Amino acid sequence: MRPGPPCEGFPLSFSAFPQASLSHTLAPLGWDDAWAAEFTPYAEQGLVPGRVVRVDRGQCDVLTADGIVRADTAFVTPHDPLRVICTGDWAAVETAGNPRYVKAYLPRRTAFVRSTSSQRSEGQILAANVDHAIIAVSLAVELDLGRIERFLALAWESGAQPLIVLTKADLVPDPVTLGHLVQDVETTAPGVQVLTVSSHTGEGTDVLGAIVADGTSVLLGVSGAGKSTLANALLGTDVMEVRATRDVDGKGRHTTTTRNLLVLPGGGVLIDTPGLRGVGLFDAEAGVGQVFSEIEDYAAQCRFHDCAHEAEPGCAVLAALESGDLPERRLESYRKLLRENQRIVAKTDARLRSEIRRDWRLKSAEGRANYSAKRGNRV
Repeated sequence: MRPGPPCEGFPLSFSAFPQASLSHTLAPLGWDDAWAAEFTPYAEQGLVPGRVVRVDRGQCDVLTADGIVRADTAFVTPHDPLRVICTGDWAAVETAGNPRYVKAYLPRRTAFVRSTSSQRSEGQILAANVDHAIIAVSLAVELDLGRIERFLALAWESGAQPLIVLTKADLVPDPVTLGHLVQDVETTAPGVQVLTVSSHTGEGTDVLGAIVADGTSVLLGVSGAGKSTLANALLGTDVMEVRATRDVDGKGRHTTTTRNLLVLPGGGVLIDTPGLRGVGLFDAEAGVGQVFSEIEDYAAQCRFHDCAHEAEPGCAVLAALESGDLPERRLESYRKLLRENQRIVAKTDARLRSEIRRDWRLKSAEGRANYSAKRGNRV
């Protein structure tokens, strides 16, 4: 196999694939004994392991022990969009002949999935086998806590550990104001580390570098959040193109147009993604529950196990709302994301659609009965 072009920080001088050499050479990409065991059947077929660094137009770049291999994905292009090969996958590559082919990929440990913008309610996989989901949020514009909650729900659902990075911290020089902003985000993201970073001054980049040195991280956020600048800071060089954001709203054009896997010089792997215009949920009920864990805790104390937290007696959620312990914005956001997620799931789940229709009929009947009772009629 002829080696591909060099990759930053990764040795490419290997021409054979003994298991010990493989484990050592692919380790910077996240290869471990468990992956090696999973790959054994493919090794017996003469296939070569590698990690997918980019996918485009039915082909992908796979980083192997001998370099980058350009391979066709025709053998792993199913009708299910969640099963197509993705940046971060570990692939089994057939390197003999031309073109080369990805014959299979190993079962994913984690997967970051969102719903597509189409009317078909399909899921789109953004990154696979991720340990840390870094949500970049710009301090150059007003915080959108609802959007942060959306990103968090998808991150928790993926199986990765979320981390919120507040970028462009140098634009908030007053430490008191900065502290209040951090506190707002921490309240929105229970159990999630919140880090302030400035790529301009270097503030926080060493802490972030230490976090991402352990495993694979995916960098998420809207256009203008400073993802490419942050990636360059972690890489120690200007690899990713950076464009200025608009002063009026802090938004920028999509600098990154594909998902790229980058090997960091300080250790770890970073997957940079394009700015996301939409952050639609896709079967993320557990993730929503994790984001709003305090509401879930209150709900466990409700008198009725199927309490809808609307007008039921003994509702601990409504009691917390009335006492001021639960902000109304949090409850409304929780309800909104649950409704959205239910709609998405219902479009692909006939049984759930039937249950929702039955629930609507029951509520309509109850509403008519209550209306009649108010008018002094018995039903």
